[in-house]
Amino acid sequence: MLLAAGQGRRFGANKLLHPLPNGVPIGLAAARALGPVAGRRIAVLASHQTVLAGLLAAEGWETLICADAHLGMGHSLAAGIATSPEASGWLVALADMPFIQPATHQHLADQLARGARLVAPTYQGQRGHPVGFGAEWRPQLLALHGDTGARPILQAHPEALHLCPVDDAGVLRDVDVVGDVPAG
Repeated sequence: MLLAAGQGRRFGANKLLHPLPNGVPIGLAAARALGPVAGRRIAVLASHQTVLAGLLAAEGWETLICADAHLGMGHSLAAGIATSPEASGWLVALADMPFIQPATHQHLADQLARGARLVAPTYQGQRGHPVGFGAEWRPQLLALHGDTGARPILQAHPEALHLCPVDDAGVLRDVDVVGDVPAG
């Protein structure tokens, strides 16, 4: 699942459409890194993101418009979970993190498939994204609201969190302001 419904206020424009040095929009680059490991590819967007929705749909992504996206990431995440009740788990990536290597997504998806309850990468001791959730967390994920995302679940269940050290600084690197995009 790709969460792409943020407002991007600090960026000053629609950051998910801003091109990386290779010309690919940030949101599409994040989707392409995640896409190969996702069985069902769901992108959760806000209603104003029609251009990104079209780009993602052209690459085989299901797009879900979250009417409550403006209320925070918790609402977007819950909306995405609600569309996939049959899932055995979810790997939740953020569309403003286009620098994560596909191999990292695959490693985390493999851990979920092997029965990890919660999974997240670490790079040089720091926890990053994406985060994976086993199906047991569906009720808690559906109850999320506000802008903290799934942080309360992770904080309440540290014993269930399987941390995966990776050699991928992209797990810590998001795009918040224009200066976060490398020069071309």
